[in-house]
Amino acid sequence: MILCNGKFTKHAKGKKTDVKDSRWIQKLHSLGLLTSSFLPDETTETLRTYCRQRINLIHQSSAASRKMQKYLKFLNFRLDVVVKDVCGLTGLRIIEDICKGNLDPASLAEHRHYNCRKSKEEISKALHGNNREDFLFGLMQEFESYQFFQKQIKACDRKIQKFVNTALKKTPKKLKLKTNDKPYKRLNKNAVDIKNFNQVAYQYFNGVDLLAIEGVSHATILSLMSEIGPDGFSKFKTSKEFVSWLRLAPNNKISGGKVLSSRIPKGSNRLKIALRQAANAIGNLKDTDLSDFFRRIAYRKGRQAAVSATARKLGVIIWTMITKKVPYKPSREYLFLDQKRKLGIVNRIQKQITKFELSKENFEFVTV
Repeated sequence: MILCNGKFTKHAKGKKTDVKDSRWIQKLHSLGLLTSSFLPDETTETLRTYCRQRINLIHQSSAASRKMQKYLKFLNFRLDVVVKDVCGLTGLRIIEDICKGNLDPASLAEHRHYNCRKSKEEISKALHGNNREDFLFGLMQEFESYQFFQKQIKACDRKIQKFVNTALKKTPKKLKLKTNDKPYKRLNKNAVDIKNFNQVAYQYFNGVDLLAIEGVSHATILSLMSEIGPDGFSKFKTSKEFVSWLRLAPNNKISGGKVLSSRIPKGSNRLKIALRQAANAIGNLKDTDLSDFFRRIAYRKGRQAAVSATARKLGVIIWTMITKKVPYKPSREYLFLDQKRKLGIVNRIQKQITKFELSKENFEFVTV
């Protein structure tokens, strides 16, 4: 018994009925013409449920924060102008004080965090509101919703940490694996709150350090853990099959030896979205192997094509690291090509200089 995509069974002859359809599917399956879809193991499927619930809560929390900003604008509190993040330390303190009934601009500005770029005087100028009760009530409701979703997200983080630790305890050999710390990997407010997540991910993937790849964040690793798991990569024979399953490989349509279309097929899963977000972050980096690759593609085909190409390259790198148990080693092929181009340019310039000097000597000889 296998789970199969329905698009592989659509070619039954004649008028389609349930009986004919079942006979046709049985015939294809008996001949081995149907390929099974990917199904994760039980541990990965359970972790996927927790992580997807967490992502849904993050979306609901962001919707509540947007509605808070809307009611703040209705109240003429332009907190978004003086604060970079309304749901940051300064913003949440001010909103909480407003919900408690404090509407004095000077006292609200006292909640300024020392890292805030704007001064207290600038913040107080942006907090002169109209004090309408209906908008204050709406702001209070949305603030309570935001706090509720944040508590639910923390509960999901505790559940995920407990489940991952229980899965690691089943294999004591993994607990002995250690990797170096990565303080340069930044954590945003939506990152999963798991203690020492760098070591946990290294042990979970059996000694493969995926965080060593530039642009790969904690959210990317959590998506890999929950969507496919460490054992799921072995179900794909090659890296090309893996990136094709992710819908990141070009779908070449060839007729008569001519390529009609090479667009990436439609459809995306959560892992593809995570890799594309990591690729977009790589595009903002400087002086790295993957960022150089990103800029070369972006120069020729644009940023959107570069995101897809870099996401595919990330998929190939991750598949190779996990299946073959090799560390991440940035490719220097393109650097060598750049050096060869530079040497070629220098040689051409030298040849032109020698030609110019020879022509100059001939010209002086004629004039004499």
